[in-house]
Amino acid sequence: MAGTALYDTFARAPLAFERGEGVWLETREGERFLDFAAGIAVNSLGHSHPHLVKALQEQAAKLWHVSNLYEIPDQSRLGERLAANTFADKVFFTNSGAEALECAIKTARRYHYAKGAPERFRIVTFEGAFHGRTLATIAAGGQKKYLEGFGPKVEGFDQVPFGDWAALEAVVGPETAAILIEPVQGEGGVRPVEASFLQKLRKLCDDQGMLLIYDEVQCGIGRTGKLFAYEWSNAVPDIMAIAKGIGGGFPVGACLATAEAASGMVAGVHGTTFGGNPLAMAVGNAVLDVVLEEGFLDEVSRKALLMKQGLAEIADAFPDVVAEIRGTGLMLGIKCVVPNGELVGAMRDQKMLAVAAGDNVVRLLPPLNITDDEIREGLNRIRSSAEALSHKLKAA
Repeated sequence: MAGTALYDTFARAPLAFERGEGVWLETREGERFLDFAAGIAVNSLGHSHPHLVKALQEQAAKLWHVSNLYEIPDQSRLGERLAANTFADKVFFTNSGAEALECAIKTARRYHYAKGAPERFRIVTFEGAFHGRTLATIAAGGQKKYLEGFGPKVEGFDQVPFGDWAALEAVVGPETAAILIEPVQGEGGVRPVEASFLQKLRKLCDDQGMLLIYDEVQCGIGRTGKLFAYEWSNAVPDIMAIAKGIGGGFPVGACLATAEAASGMVAGVHGTTFGGNPLAMAVGNAVLDVVLEEGFLDEVSRKALLMKQGLAEIADAFPDVVAEIRGTGLMLGIKCVVPNGELVGAMRDQKMLAVAAGDNVVRLLPPLNITDDEIREGLNRIRSSAEALSHKLKAA
C-alpha cells in the first residue's frame, strides 16, 4: 500500500495533486479543485505564480546554498525590505514558523539575560493558541493533544484564557519576560484579537519592562488586508514571527525584532544551516514584489468584503449548518452547527478545499490574488455544500 514508509502522523485525504495554477489544483486524473486552503495560508499568491516561478528558476540555475558563514546579498535585501515596511530593525531567517517562534522565544529570554535579569524567562500565552510543533512551541501553545506523550512540558510558559485580562494580570510577575499572542488565532478558530486588547498589552509590557511578541505566521503577509495584522491596531510588537505567506509555497520563516529587543542576540548564540538560503530569499523577495505593489492590499480588503457578504448570505440561508462567519481579510472562518469535518467533506464533494480549525470552525484561506469570479465560484460551491448538509439533516 502506498505511503506505508511514511510516519502515520497525518490523516490524509485520498487526494494527490500533480499541478496547480492560481486558485486551482489538478489531480493526476485531471480533476480540478478550487483551493481555498492554500496549503494552510502558505500559497499566498496561488499556485505557479509566474513571477515566483521565474525568480526560483533563475536562482536555481545560479546558486542553491551557501552557509551563513558568508554574506548572502538577497538575504540582506529581504531583511532590509521587511524592516523598512514594519516596526523591525533586525531580521533572522528560518525555514518554518516553528523555528521563527523558537527564535522569538530565545530573543526575548536572551534580552533579559543580557540586561542582567536571567530570572525573567517566563512567557505568557493564550488558550487556543498554536505556535508550532517543537517542544518549546507546543509548550507555548499549551494544547493537551499536542503535549501528550512527549515528556515533561518545557518550563516557562503561563497560559491564560483568550481575552481574559484579569487572568493575564494575575499571572504576570517578576519572572515574566514577554507576552506572546497571535493577532488573529488561526488554528484556534479564526479568532481576531480586539485592537483595544492588543493596545492594553502594549501598555502593560511597557509598564512592566516586558517584551510583546506577535505570532503572525498565519495572519501576516497581506492575509488581513495589511502587510501585517498588527497594523490594524497600531499596537506595535517588539518581536514578531512570520512564515507561510512570505515564501508563497517555498519554506521561509523569519523572526523580526527591534534593535533593542534583539540586543542580546550576539554572534554565536543562535544559528541556522538552511535559513535564509539563496533559493528561499529569491522567492521571498519575489513575494514582496507583488504584495507591496501599489493597491494590492487594498484589493485584498475589497475582495474580503465581497467574500464575507456572500458567506453571510449562506449563513442566513442555512442556520442549521452555519452558526456565524468570523475573521478578517482573506482569513475567514465558518463557525459550524454541524461538525466542521462534515462541511469540509461536503466542500470536497463539490471539488473545493478548505481547512478545519478549533472551535468547530472551517477556515477559508484563498490566495490573496484570487479574482472576483473565483470568489463567486467558491461561494456557489460553499452554498451547495451547506445545502447538501441541510437536506441531509432534514431527511434524518
